[in-house]
Amino acid sequence: MAVRSPSPDKRFLIFFDFDETIVDESSDDVVVQAAPGQKLPNWLKDTYQPGHYNQYMQRVLAYMAEQSVPEGAIRSVIEKIPASPGMIPLFQYLRTHPQDFEIVLVSDANMYFIESWLRRAGVRQLFLKIFTNPASFDGNGRLHLGPYHTHSCPRCPENMCKQVIVREYLARRTQERGRPFQRVFYVGDGANDFCPSLILGPRDTAFPRRDYPMHKLILEKQEAQPADFKATVVPWASGEDVVARLKRLVEER
Repeated sequence: MAVRSPSPDKRFLIFFDFDETIVDESSDDVVVQAAPGQKLPNWLKDTYQPGHYNQYMQRVLAYMAEQSVPEGAIRSVIEKIPASPGMIPLFQYLRTHPQDFEIVLVSDANMYFIESWLRRAGVRQLFLKIFTNPASFDGNGRLHLGPYHTHSCPRCPENMCKQVIVREYLARRTQERGRPFQRVFYVGDGANDFCPSLILGPRDTAFPRRDYPMHKLILEKQEAQPADFKATVVPWASGEDVVARLKRLVEER
């Protein structure tokens, strides 16, 4: 698939998380439905250690390969994950405003799951860039998963700090464009989406999924250190909530 070249004239940059933001479940949890008996053995589940989820999923995918789970079965369960409420209308809105939005995905899932779902939903072309953990099938039918990068952020899992990704992308795109974006938006749900929201400025907007970890962490931060969280906060229960706010900002000429 051809990759679109960045356009210098986009006014806004919008970041999306994937699991429980674009889709209404965790793709890592859903893939287990393709395993024998639609479950993992306890010995495997017991190997999980906090902060090392990427390594755990590497073991899960290796187990599925050992059980001869075919690629088609994995792709099928991922493609069937429902979109979060109102997310498809949000994408339809963004599709009708290509001149306004540069759209980027930042996820701790993996490239195979994300691209499989986006292509099935017909929205892959909306995203200029996808930052996620690398994953691909080898000739023996095993889905190999790797970490995205290493970092020193104490808040984030060892394989991915989304703040590092967002900060570096903003710096690079600002240099390429010769000017910053007018506004930056971040749509997410999880604790690892809180970290990048900390670098948003007063003209930017954080869209945390209502009552999910990102939302709760923002509320705690606003209460404890209100001056340290600069972005406008718009909680969402449906993608339609995001559309309503974006429409207002697009109309501000």
